[in-house]
Amino acid sequence: MLALVTVHLILVFYHKHTQFPGPGRKERSVVGMPFLPVYMAKAGGFFFLVFGVLTVMGAIAQINPVWAFGPYRPDLVTTGAQPDWYLGFSEGLIRVMPGWEINLWGHTLVLGVFIPFALFPLVMLAIGVYPFIEAWITGDKREHHILDRPRNAPVRTGLGVAWLTLYAVLLIGGGNDIVATHLHLSINVITWFVRIGVFVLPVVAFIVTKKICMGLQRRDRAKVLHGRETGTIKRLPNGEYIEVHEPLSQSQLFTLTQHEQNPPYEMGPVVDAGGVHRKVKRSERLRARLAKAMFGPDARIEKPTVEEYREITSGDHRH
Repeated sequence: MLALVTVHLILVFYHKHTQFPGPGRKERSVVGMPFLPVYMAKAGGFFFLVFGVLTVMGAIAQINPVWAFGPYRPDLVTTGAQPDWYLGFSEGLIRVMPGWEINLWGHTLVLGVFIPFALFPLVMLAIGVYPFIEAWITGDKREHHILDRPRNAPVRTGLGVAWLTLYAVLLIGGGNDIVATHLHLSINVITWFVRIGVFVLPVVAFIVTKKICMGLQRRDRAKVLHGRETGTIKRLPNGEYIEVHEPLSQSQLFTLTQHEQNPPYEMGPVVDAGGVHRKVKRSERLRARLAKAMFGPDARIEKPTVEEYREITSGDHRH
């Protein structure tokens, strides 16, 4: 544990702390408090708070009163087993996996256990290598300290919500007996819900999250161009009713438009000027397709340009 804490501190010192977008904040600048005395005072305060709470719990809290249950009897053990949160989804994979087996040359391969244990490290590997995959797709190797707003990266946000949905579904599967007894449900119904939900719910969560992010991008674009809705209704001399909009401050305008929207990676012409076909690698084709899916027109709303803003805000266009 001490070694992991040391590695964590080294990584924090090397990568620095990220920050939310705002005026005066750049990718190569780090905004924060000094290590001494501010951070040390905060960390020390948190340490003594936790130490105090644990001391009080150790003094007055009753934990595992074995005298209330009597002597141990193995025939009275319940099946209310709950996996730890960090192993919940792996336990769920095992519990909802059909009991498939393969018998070869006198040996039995239990696929109901082998497949879940094979998927567990693959899921962990996918989470670990995702940042490197996105860096390969975008080709962006620069230093970054500004956080992306989730709405400005719909595909990435959708993938994150899909993973959380998959984790939640499998966690239900890992504690299916507890869910069944507390909610008075059939354990078979829960098992089939998890078996179907593993494939359906993450896809639904991804689609819904992406659409929500796209809608929030449209709202930001309209807010930049037309201002904030005040709720005040005004009647014009010709009898028309309009809502009064309040222009955003320069700080708010910067926050809503500071993100980059670079064009996604493209392969380029397959045939050169001389009519010779250029050999395109499969990795290059895959990179172009992933870039279009993650950062193409279907995954973002173009933010307003300076010309669009000036055209709408000049004259009497704003109500």
